Amino acid sequence: MQRPVPRKTFIGAALFAALFLLIQFVPVDRSNPEVGVDLMAPVGVKEILHRSCYDCHSHETRWPWYSRLAPVSWWLAKHVEEGRADLNFSQWPMFDMEARGHLMRDIEKQLTDGTMPLRGYTLGHREARLSDPDRKVLLEWTRAGY
Repeated sequence: MQRPVPRKTFIGAALFAALFLLIQFVPVDRSNPEVGVDLMAPVGVKEILHRSCYDCHSHETRWPWYSRLAPVSWWLAKHVEEGRADLNFSQWPMFDMEARGHLMRDIEKQLTDGTMPLRGYTLGHREARLSDPDRKVLLEWTRAGY
């Protein structure tokens, strides 16, 4: 004979489900502002940047289905907001040469350290992983000082 579900377990599960449904109504900004002038870079560099960097560092973010599911949506939106604040390729043409030089050195450092793209991102986006040839192309680009 099957034992009935304890009342506390049922109430806890119902409260959890209700809370999960309610948090879905908390608005999250998943906007992609208009891209004006695109980044000027060699085709190979742009392909790598689009594949591995643009989801967090541009106004061309591809928002996956789970970006609409709280609380993951909150984390992703905050992550993209912070990524765009650190480096936004959609605003690259507006940076002066000094700012671009600083950003290039930062990109070079993170490529050399292997800190970008983030490991958590590449776990779910295998196509974003940088191969050694990809890193070499991007390092040559940063050192050329575009």
